[in-house]
Amino acid sequence: MKFIVLTIFPEMFAPLKESILKRAQEAGLLEIALVNFRDYAESKHKNVDDIPYGGGSGMVLKPEPLFKAVRNLPEPAGSRRIILLSPQGKKFEQREALRLAGYDELVFLCGHYEGFDERIRVLADEEMSIGDYVLTGGELAAMVMIDSVARLLPGVLGNSVSQEDDSHSQGLLEYPQYTRPPDFEGMQVPEVLLSGHHANIERWRRKESLKRTLLKRSDLIPQIEFQQTDYPLLEELALEHPEIKVYRERWEHLKPAPKRRRRIKSE
Repeated sequence: MKFIVLTIFPEMFAPLKESILKRAQEAGLLEIALVNFRDYAESKHKNVDDIPYGGGSGMVLKPEPLFKAVRNLPEPAGSRRIILLSPQGKKFEQREALRLAGYDELVFLCGHYEGFDERIRVLADEEMSIGDYVLTGGELAAMVMIDSVARLLPGVLGNSVSQEDDSHSQGLLEYPQYTRPPDFEGMQVPEVLLSGHHANIERWRRKESLKRTLLKRSDLIPQIEFQQTDYPLLEELALEHPEIKVYRERWEHLKPAPKRRRRIKSE
């Protein structure tokens, strides 16, 4: 996959050359191209912004540099999606990362300053936001999205199980993780994780994921993909944490049907 970022601050993307993304790029699994759209500015001083019509504070990104930069992009080898980073955009979540991972090329348009000329919106296939808060520009949002999408690509993590166990991958938060030592300042690793009993460990992890999500992120409940085997775990959690009972209707349909008693025919 190829990521193309249109920005006036390409230096901000240095972290994408480290760790997992660095190895993925070296292995040819993905490519990250940075385009400084200031290079496409027409003025002598390469200005990419100007004062807003109608007055107001701050500066607004001019349309010409971005239009030229986008039109100068090479033809994509496959499917391309152009994304404008904007607080007005659709909220970026794990399901969006999964969707975007299906494209061959993603292009990110990073705004800055007070905003951008309204006509720039026509360049994008969609607008996206990483949350309801204000950033100084779209660069940080682009990095977040690139990292999130890149780790879904085959071979990037090196272990598909790691990806599947991530928080939000199944609508659930990830279960607690522990490593050595087994006892640190009186805080002990749960015995089940030291038992070597894989079935019990998987059951514990699933239950902990359910518990964390229900208690910490109730907003995620509509997205949870409950499994048939979750029913007894959820009933246990409802007893242990009564506040969870208000969500019982979400898993009631998983309740096993009562077993029928076999009639013994009399002779």
